[in-house]
Amino acid sequence: MSNTPEIDATEAAARTEAGQALLLDVREDDEWTAGHAPGAQHVRLGDLQRAHDEGEIPNDRPIVAVCRAGGRSEKATIALNQAGYDVTNLVGGMQAWAAAGHPVVTDDGSQGNVV
Repeated sequence: MSNTPEIDATEAAARTEAGQALLLDVREDDEWTAGHAPGAQHVRLGDLQRAHDEGEIPNDRPIVAVCRAGGRSEKATIALNQAGYDVTNLVGGMQAWAAAGHPVVTDDGSQGNVV
C-alpha cells in the first residue's frame, strides 16, 4: 500500500471541473494526442523537472496527476509533492477516467480515446 495521496476519477473530475484542481497529464505525446481530459495540462513525465525548473507547472491550486494507468502519475505525484506542490494521484489513470464516463478529447475538441 502506497502512502501517495490518491483520488478516484469521479472526485478528480469534480475537482477539476469546479476549478479546484489542475489535471496534469504526464503521459507521452502520442498518448496525449490520441485523447486527454478537457482542460488538462500536458507535461511528459520525462520533462517534469525541466517544467518545474522553468515555472511551467502552476502552484496556485492543488494538482491531480494522471497517466494511462496510474504508475507514472504516482511518480510525478511523489516528485512534485517533494518540490512543494499539493499533488494527488488519479488512481487508474485515464483508463479509469474514461471508464467512469468522463470526456476524452483530442486537441481539436473531437472525441478522443485512451491508448
